[in-house]
Amino acid sequence: MGLYAPRRHNGGVTPPEDNGDRPRVVGINHIALEVDDVDAALEWYGRIFDFELRGRMSRMAFIDMGDQFIALSQGREQAPDGARHFGLVVDDKEATRSALEEAGAEILPGRGLDFRDPWGNHVQVVEYTQIQFSKTLAVLDGMGVGELEKTQEALRELRDKGLGR
Repeated sequence: MGLYAPRRHNGGVTPPEDNGDRPRVVGINHIALEVDDVDAALEWYGRIFDFELRGRMSRMAFIDMGDQFIALSQGREQAPDGARHFGLVVDDKEATRSALEEAGAEILPGRGLDFRDPWGNHVQVVEYTQIQFSKTLAVLDGMGVGELEKTQEALRELRDKGLGR
């Protein structure tokens, strides 16, 4: 097996043809955020977002996102995140901005909506309708947001990759 040599295909980058023995990345099951105090993190994130608690252990809590989740883990060990971040998909970015402002969150400068939580985690907020990320209709319905529709730009991105109609 040689070195990875990406090539363009359908607007994206794909590995060479001889990759039959390598696994394919198909998504993200969860992300883990370190916080100083799980109860305080649940209270803070609960002021921003409407969510269901998937489960709880002594030093961890799991926030449900349909078929994915965020794991809050007690014990922040590193300095606040700079460029390292994750993108959180929401149904309404402007409502998120308002809730963040009301909670006194540190909203980071830039053209999007990025914030740092009280434990230094850097989060970028994107709106579901405006990006190519997709959930099945069954998952969206189960989450109570089945009415969300993609913008034409997001639909074009999906079609360009062979992922949309």
